[in-house]
Amino acid sequence: MRPREGKSMRIRHFVIATALSVSLLPSAAWASAASDAMTYCKADYERLCPGVSMGGGRIVACLKAHKMEVSVGCAKALQKIKADMGK
Repeated sequence: MRPREGKSMRIRHFVIATALSVSLLPSAAWASAASDAMTYCKADYERLCPGVSMGGGRIVACLKAHKMEVSVGCAKALQKIKADMGK
């Protein structure tokens, strides 16, 4: 597998995993927040967590570990998910 194909596959897995997570959630607000996170955090995931595999909350943990480096949009999307989980 060429390096570019590997990156494309990781991005595809990220999108699929996020979409599956959203589809399994009963709360429309939470689904909206997760969709925002997928949109706003994609570039941050690619830049900060390129070797992190899907599942077990590893991507969210990686983004949290880099919370001072994520974009403003991603940080807000992650905060919204956290807030919606408390409802």
